Amino acid sequence: MAAKIMNFPMKSNTVSFGQKLASSEMFKALFKEGMGLVEEAASYLDGLGRTESKLLVRTDALAYASESMRLTTRLMQLASWLLLQRAVNEGEMSLTQAATEKHKVKLTHQDLASRSEVFERLPETLRNLVHRSLRLQERIMHLDKVIYAETPAQALSAPAALMVQMEMLQEAFRNRA
Repeated sequence: MAAKIMNFPMKSNTVSFGQKLASSEMFKALFKEGMGLVEEAASYLDGLGRTESKLLVRTDALAYASESMRLTTRLMQLASWLLLQRAVNEGEMSLTQAATEKHKVKLTHQDLASRSEVFERLPETLRNLVHRSLRLQERIMHLDKVIYAETPAQALSAPAALMVQMEMLQEAFRNRA
């Protein structure tokens, strides 16, 4: 009987919480927020931000340049990750392919480039964009851990996991006899 069971096609019925989360309405809202923040920051830095930076004293202007560069880098990392996840959600790539590709996206924690007293002298809009990008970064890094965390059950391939279950069943029936 065990031989017949093992001849059935093996497929995993396990649903990944991370995958469900990444394809949920929550992810769609996160994607919209992230891309909106990218557009908002680009518009500010190319427009009003450029004007505001010219009004700063030299040391604050250097801090502005550092913060805006770090903001841009952070947002590009986050946008790359969001686009990668959207590709998975839309079936353009598998989660395995995304896991391989996401290593090219350096999703790392970044703090402020400036000391807090200098940062507080920077234009309010820049500070607001930086704080919002830091909060988004934390949320995305958390989601990344949830999606790509490997649990012991996920570490086994579907056929290997099935074999483990079959062996447990066989052992249970042997002990009953």
